[in-house]
Amino acid sequence: MEALIGGGAPGADADLIKNSTTATFMADVIDASQETAVVVDFWAPWCGPCKTLGPQLEKAVRDAKGAVRMVKVNIDENQELAQQMRIQSIPAVYAFKDGRPVDGFVGAVPESQIKQFVTKLAALAGPGSSPIAEAVALAKEAFAEGDMERAANIYEQVAEHDPGNIDALIGLARIALTHKDLDAVRALLEQVPAEHAKHADIAAIRTGLELAEAGAKAEGATGELTARIEADPKDHQARLDLALALFAADKREEAIDQLLEIIRRDREWNEQAGRKQLVKFFEAIGLSDPLTVQSRKRLSSILFS
Repeated sequence: MEALIGGGAPGADADLIKNSTTATFMADVIDASQETAVVVDFWAPWCGPCKTLGPQLEKAVRDAKGAVRMVKVNIDENQELAQQMRIQSIPAVYAFKDGRPVDGFVGAVPESQIKQFVTKLAALAGPGSSPIAEAVALAKEAFAEGDMERAANIYEQVAEHDPGNIDALIGLARIALTHKDLDAVRALLEQVPAEHAKHADIAAIRTGLELAEAGAKAEGATGELTARIEADPKDHQARLDLALALFAADKREEAIDQLLEIIRRDREWNEQAGRKQLVKFFEAIGLSDPLTVQSRKRLSSILFS
């Protein structure tokens, strides 16, 4: 296990911990996590628990000796980013690897748990893996290539040898969600251990399930919804329902177009329902997905025009 931790270059300590903004988040976190694991600490000057957790997290990151980097985001100065990341309370900590969130927690936690969190992340980022980790990596590669059958087969073997393996549960749930097997998704979510309930990928799967359920209800009414919008372009509820139906039908870009149109016409409608639904789409698609990146730029252009 020790060989998996560390590996940072001498003199790299100055680059281990940095502040980030909405403008630099992609480079500081998404891009940087392609090379090494990145911990993101969302905080604010008025947050009492943040003042304790932040230094403890920085110490744990330094102790990892380069295997993990840390990025700090002041949510008061980066409110748009906080909204996009669905930060509802702080401190909130997310871990990113290979451009996507892989772990996280919200609220103050004991220092021992912080060390365990960073150590686990350092092991994930380090060279040399256990057979289980190597199998998970192969399954993720198969999933990315669209070979769902192979990915499912590998994940099932992982689950057989390591019951409760969070990566296997996440992988199988994602595959079930892709196949629209919502009952299987629900069953897999019920197997998630309590300590992983707030895992970033689990949250994304729950959001995907919620969207799939809502979309299934509206999917058969796309013709009616389209007719309502043509008759009254200000029928934002019809446009929102149509977006859900399109998303459920894997017409994600068209679904996003409908939500952006709601925001363009009336961003405050129904307590910003259009923007909130769009953020859920982003979470389900993935923060580093090209469609999310492009759509976030379009959203910013509308909000700040």
